[in-house]
Amino acid sequence: MRVLVTGAAGFIGAAVSARLCARGDEVLGIDNLNDYYAVSLKRDRLRHVEQASSGAFRFAEVDFADAEALDRMLADEAFDSIIHLGAQAGVRYSLENPRAYVASNLLGHVNMLEIARHRGAVPMVYASSSSVYGGNETLPFSVADRTDHPVSLYAATKRADELISETYAHLYRVPLTGLRFFTVYGPWGRPDMAMWLFTDAVLEGRPIKVFNHGEMWRDFTFIDDIVSGVIACLDHPPVDDGAIKAGGSVKPHALYNIGNHRSEKLTRVIALIEEACGRKAQIEMHPMQPGDVPRTYADIDAITADLGYRPQVTIDEGIPRFVDWFRSYRGD
Repeated sequence: MRVLVTGAAGFIGAAVSARLCARGDEVLGIDNLNDYYAVSLKRDRLRHVEQASSGAFRFAEVDFADAEALDRMLADEAFDSIIHLGAQAGVRYSLENPRAYVASNLLGHVNMLEIARHRGAVPMVYASSSSVYGGNETLPFSVADRTDHPVSLYAATKRADELISETYAHLYRVPLTGLRFFTVYGPWGRPDMAMWLFTDAVLEGRPIKVFNHGEMWRDFTFIDDIVSGVIACLDHPPVDDGAIKAGGSVKPHALYNIGNHRSEKLTRVIALIEEACGRKAQIEMHPMQPGDVPRTYADIDAITADLGYRPQVTIDEGIPRFVDWFRSYRGD
């Protein structure tokens, strides 16, 4: 099978590409290599995938929000399915640069749906986010919960992607699977996320900013578990049989939470980072940030029942694995 992977230089995209190649698939990876965070990290991920892929991975730099450039690049390319992980990420940055989210997450998502549609309803797995649940106080978050009160533009664009996808599944019968990711971490992670920021601060002796005065919980999900869920969805696209899918659609469109089904307090996460680093953290307590939520917790019953997804890595195992990689990557 040949798979088109967007966001292939990103954290999840690179890990998914590597796993696909390892099992014998071919991957065409695309990414625009924007400078939201260090492009050098993105290039390092690409080199890592290329070195391990034995020629099964090919990369092309293109912005999927640019329909003409995307069409030109894909004109002579064949693929059997799409994993659309590329997006403008980050809740807080959406307060500073909303247009970047509209371009990448809305226009870019429609461009990828159009590619899937015009290639004969090619199945597509796409990235949504746990942020769509907004300030939902009912825990754990279920795909059956209402998601019409987003608290950030990032969340609003991801919910819009789900609604647009439902339309394409209805009108064009494109098999689509949306994945609401919950706080992914692990080797080759993103430097704007808590695990990286906290580890870097502890090792450098800088203070850690903890918001909502420490009353913050997250469903931390190790990258290996996320990749297993993404590929399970790739291998089992929703069937156009009129049955109700996860998320409530009767079209070939499923929505799944993909998390660890555990909500961990950030202060415990910091304690595990301290232990793995062999150093104490300096902690500064701050009020809640605009657009943030105090707690995330994934109900994964649907993806477990449909696809057998069962996360394997707890934070007690995952955090030391991340810290070991982080120190190695920095050359400590």
